[in-house]
Amino acid sequence: MAEENNQYTFENETYRKTYWHTCSHILAQAVKRLYPEVKLAIGPSIDEGFYYDMDSPFPFTPEIMEKIEAEMRKICKEKLKLERFELPREEALKFMEEKDEPYKVELINDLPEDAHISFYRQGEFTDLCAGPHLDSTGRVKGNAVKLTACNAAYWRGDSSRQTLQRIYGIAFPKKDELDAYLQRIEEAKKRDHRKLGKELGLFMLRDEGPGFPFFLPKGMVLKNTLLDYWRQVHKKYGYVEISTPIMLNRQLWERSGHWDHYKNNMYTTVIDEVDFAVKPMNCPGGMLVYASEPHSYKELPLRVGEIGLVHRHELSGALHGLFRVRCFSQDDAHVFMTRDQMQDVIQETVRLFDEVYATFGLSYTIELSTMPEDHIGTVEEWERNQDILKAAITGMGKEFVINEGDGAFYGPKLDFHLSDSLGRTWQCGTIQLDSQLPERFELEYTGEDGGKHRPVMIHRVVLGSIERFIGVITEHFAGAFPAWLSPIQVKILTVTERADGYAAELAASLDRQGFRVETDTRNEKIGKKIREATLEKIPYMLVVGDRDVENRTVSVRHRSGEDLGAMSLEQFAALLREEVGAKTIK
Repeated sequence: MAEENNQYTFENETYRKTYWHTCSHILAQAVKRLYPEVKLAIGPSIDEGFYYDMDSPFPFTPEIMEKIEAEMRKICKEKLKLERFELPREEALKFMEEKDEPYKVELINDLPEDAHISFYRQGEFTDLCAGPHLDSTGRVKGNAVKLTACNAAYWRGDSSRQTLQRIYGIAFPKKDELDAYLQRIEEAKKRDHRKLGKELGLFMLRDEGPGFPFFLPKGMVLKNTLLDYWRQVHKKYGYVEISTPIMLNRQLWERSGHWDHYKNNMYTTVIDEVDFAVKPMNCPGGMLVYASEPHSYKELPLRVGEIGLVHRHELSGALHGLFRVRCFSQDDAHVFMTRDQMQDVIQETVRLFDEVYATFGLSYTIELSTMPEDHIGTVEEWERNQDILKAAITGMGKEFVINEGDGAFYGPKLDFHLSDSLGRTWQCGTIQLDSQLPERFELEYTGEDGGKHRPVMIHRVVLGSIERFIGVITEHFAGAFPAWLSPIQVKILTVTERADGYAAELAASLDRQGFRVETDTRNEKIGKKIREATLEKIPYMLVVGDRDVENRTVSVRHRSGEDLGAMSLEQFAALLREEVGAKTIK
């Protein structure tokens, strides 16, 4: 009954996507009304809103976007009926040729001979489309539609093809929902990790190395603190750590299957007339480590972690701060096990994920990705492994959704989509169940019966790309990292130069206790020093003046603006030690 009640609301994903898909047609109709010379490409719904790719002889400036938006509102008020009809292939081609829509003609030519070629008509506008759509443009609330951006896009994602303009939009059933969304977007702009990364001195991106980030001193403190935490958690769960070479020969990548399935994303070179590839993932090296010595069932499950630097060739247009880079540190781990250990190992891994994500205040949803068309292994193996993943998750009382056909080429996987403080989702963790690579690498263990057996394994990451995770938590915390993670935990601010010596003494003591501390002894007003330290997102400021020197105290101020009053250095250190030890989020 609840599902029926939500059938025509945005809680229903199908309805939401249909709503946004209809908006993309309204967008295209508005553009064609105002600028008939523009040629249409494609216009789908996406995870948040919709877009339409167009070939225009002029740029879509903000002024033009406003005109298009106004025309969309008119079309919504006209309450035009959307009607679906089909045409035979030749008639469909002729129809779009007469409309002088070359991109639509190409799409029709690429459809199978026996394809049902469908169109949708609304008023004077008709578009090639499989649907579905709402029954009327009046179903869309014109005052809750907003065009949000216009970017360049390659036709069919091919950099050698025509460059188009992609207009993005968003729409909601109510204007207050749109207003809330736009407010969230404005907040997201303030939290943009590229902006904060520069302001806080964490990392930089240079034209000399597109997609290859430079980490600055404070960024390295953040990164290393994160990695120290990763090592602590994994030691607790029984993992050992290894390191494998950054470059391995082609024969290895052919054996693993990556050469056939991933070659276009790999950087390759020739050494001594032999093809080599810079590793895009750590898995094959991990297989060699396991195969380097005999194993017994008594060792299994064997948990092996690696923070490996990997390189992947990404199109320049896809690069985006730390979210999409060409080299990154992947917190890989591989767990080798017997078949009867599979469910327990998967559940243990999820418990590790729960512990890590809770530390950052991140909730998640789970997606089970099933067998893709491009896969290795039998259908029976895939179905058996998919059932094991399902049983493991449901056995923990957790829910999941199915993502058909999006598994890794060697096995099904559970993807963990994290929700940040703005409600945005990020795919970070994954658990991939694999019985193919152990077969390809002929991995073995000696069983209780004394015979040789093939282990199964999981590939798993919890943070994913360390660089990307730093981008995620930078935006999640708006740069105000918890004290345990903050590059600088304490800043000592002097009121007068008479306190400089005492400030140096305080800094030395805190440093000896393992805290990260800076001093500001500039000849500036204390108000300015406090403002600047607050903008630097430093958790605690210790203000010291003549009275503090005399009483051997510190005046403690939190970056939130809370004045914690005067206390001894020992009291403050105990407060901070407790907060750092508990990894408190505040």
